[in-house]
Amino acid sequence: MARQLDEQIVGRFPVGKRLRVLDVGMGQGTQALRLARAGHQVTGLERDATMIAAARDALAGQPEGIRERMRIVEGDGRDTGVHFLPGSFDVVLCHGVLMYVEEPDPLLAGLARMLAPGGLLSLLVRNGDALALRPGLYGDWAGALAAFDTVQYTNRLGLHVRADRLSTLTAKLAGIGAPLHTWYGVRVFTDTAPDGAAPPDDPETLLAAEERAGRTDPYRGVAALLHLCGVRG
Repeated sequence: MARQLDEQIVGRFPVGKRLRVLDVGMGQGTQALRLARAGHQVTGLERDATMIAAARDALAGQPEGIRERMRIVEGDGRDTGVHFLPGSFDVVLCHGVLMYVEEPDPLLAGLARMLAPGGLLSLLVRNGDALALRPGLYGDWAGALAAFDTVQYTNRLGLHVRADRLSTLTAKLAGIGAPLHTWYGVRVFTDTAPDGAAPPDDPETLLAAEERAGRTDPYRGVAALLHLCGVRG
């Protein structure tokens, strides 16, 4: 996904431009720190105290220049308007958040308002069009049949969450003024790998296969996750 995001940033903004990035629901700050290391000015918004502590610990171990380029704000992603002025960011990330939001429309509208004209919105969501694939590959036939007719599912943490369909999000992005520019699949081949599995012997080849599948039909359509990139008009 990082490679996909970098492709969109390089294709949209001048080389060397220091971008203003907002990472909504930044978690432990993996993407935020990566972009700060690349020279961008990054703001991470997170409400979970444990994740904030992990992100601050990771940031504390960085060189001073990187620490100066990143700030962490405690808050809910649905309240971006409380913390920031409209149009304040060139890039807004919201990765792995929408599945935990029962009604995503206000959140999405708020994210779009944060973007400057021509800004990039990057969403990572659970693929509602492929929910039957994981139980089917595990041989859970009843679970596979049930998954065809719902966007609700239980994740690996045991939480009851929701997925999003590509067609639905395409319409929503158009409605909030950040129409879909392109989309990718994420975890096409590796979604059934068990948590804590040993790293592959050849991770670069695995990543190359995943990256190729994530941009190629029909493979990207059955990915566990979708990476959608919208552009503010």
